Amino acid sequence: MPPRLPRSSVQQLFAPVLTHQLCTPSRILTTTAKRSFGIKPMYPPKFSHKNLDADLPILAAHPIAAHLRKAGSLPLRTGALAIKKGMTAIYDPETGVRTPCTVLQLDGAQVVSHKTLEKNGYCAVQVGSGFKYERNVTKPMLGHFSANGVSPKRHIHEFRVKDETGLLPIGEVINADWFQEGQYVDVRSNSRGMGFAGAMKKWGFHGQDRSHGVSLTHRSLGSTAPSQGGGSRVFPGKKMPGRMGNYQVTLQNLKVLKVDAENGIVVVKGSIAGPKGRCVKVQDAIKKPWPKIEATEPAPVEE
Repeated sequence: MPPRLPRSSVQQLFAPVLTHQLCTPSRILTTTAKRSFGIKPMYPPKFSHKNLDADLPILAAHPIAAHLRKAGSLPLRTGALAIKKGMTAIYDPETGVRTPCTVLQLDGAQVVSHKTLEKNGYCAVQVGSGFKYERNVTKPMLGHFSANGVSPKRHIHEFRVKDETGLLPIGEVINADWFQEGQYVDVRSNSRGMGFAGAMKKWGFHGQDRSHGVSLTHRSLGSTAPSQGGGSRVFPGKKMPGRMGNYQVTLQNLKVLKVDAENGIVVVKGSIAGPKGRCVKVQDAIKKPWPKIEATEPAPVEE
């Protein structure tokens, strides 16, 4: 049996071979070699931002940088406030297909004020709709309307736009012909409020048994808090009785079927959340091509 070489001699003997194996990308040092000679394997370099392509934008926390990141998903022009008048149907005379639709009416939609990038950090158009008596308006809001030369409005909402080219002049009225037949819009409105509802009506619980000792609690919620594993407490977000409805619902990509500029009526395909008389926010669809409109001069920005 040949004599055993000391550990240091073995490392000196196989050092060139091990160096070649470690430097070769296709070779991986086995666990046996790692244990025998105490050499750590070479791993790929750690992730570094220098390895990224130079074309990618650098993320920044500045408000202007956040605005630029959202610029691709913001509409080019403002939306409008409308009132839901009800639902009807349109029949195609050639095919006889019945299309359910919702009738919206623009009730004096008017530009109240602007939000600019230099002053507010984003671009938006504040639109008002409806009418309200001065005695029913608070003094701060009354001063806001009087400073812009606009009568008090019942409904007010801001519509974000991409840049300052989408800012309409203050006081300009938005009519029904602001939207075109065949274009797609996004609609936001509050659903019908149903008041305080129990767990069965609000969340679809099946209720408790009608026998086996259950008395006067057939439609009740039952146990709410977990046992020892949950800390004997009620978790946040537990489905319990409470107010039902009256929350904002967004419907995207609704097609505009008819536009009546004289009566201020816009007919949209499908249903819209909310009862009759609900204020509806209508704006160009984000996930569809922008409608082709004539270029207009940007509104002058007041200093």
